[in-house]
Amino acid sequence: MKYLMLIYGNEHIWNSPPADDLRTLIGEVDAFNEALRASGELVERQGLVSRAWSVRMVADTPVVTDGPYLAAKEYVGSYFMVNVDSEERALEIAQSYPALRFGSGPNGGGLEVWPLMTGTDGDR
Repeated sequence: MKYLMLIYGNEHIWNSPPADDLRTLIGEVDAFNEALRASGELVERQGLVSRAWSVRMVADTPVVTDGPYLAAKEYVGSYFMVNVDSEERALEIAQSYPALRFGSGPNGGGLEVWPLMTGTDGDR
């Protein structure tokens, strides 16, 4: 089953580590991604441009505004998708994501795990 991993953060989180720590973290994330690629579990990964738009219906008219996170302290900064045999494996991967250690405390951050629909009867 495929799972989408949404990685949350904010400017404080991404700008807080010293330069050497950030380089180390980037290396750890690269190694994390390479291990998932080598295992055949990594389907895709991508960073997101910080500019997002929201399209919502207002009085029967689609209205476009700046991203859906205007008042939020966190936003989705990147994602990766895995194809694994079980929910347990997906959660194991999510818990081992190296950048989680920068998402604790009052400034938020973190990772969400979303099972993806496959169009089969096994969907939730």
